[in-house]
Amino acid sequence: VALQRFQNKNRVAILAELDKEKRRLIQSQSMNNPGASIPLSRPAVKEFRDHAEQQHIAAQQKAALQHAHAHSSGFFITQDSSFGNLILPVLPRLDPE
Repeated sequence: VALQRFQNKNRVAILAELDKEKRRLIQSQSMNNPGASIPLSRPAVKEFRDHAEQQHIAAQQKAALQHAHAHSSGFFITQDSSFGNLILPVLPRLDPE
C-alpha cells in the first residue's frame, strides 16, 4: 500500500512537471511565432504518449516472460500480436524419422 502511494505521488509529480514544461514550450513558441497556434505542440505530446505506451508494453512483456519461464517448462518469446498476446509459446521442430 505504501509503495502504491509512493508510485501515485511520483506519477502526479511527473505529470505536473510535464504540464509545466508543456506550458513553457507553448508560451515560448507563441512568443517566437505570434501567429502560431497551440495545435503545433500536439504531435510532441502524441509521440511522448506513444513512447510511454511502448515502454509500458515492453515492461509487461518482460514481466510476462519472466513469469512464464519461472512457472513453466516450455519456451516463450516476446512477439507483437494482433490478438494482444504479450508472449507466445515456441514449440520445437522435430525432425521426421
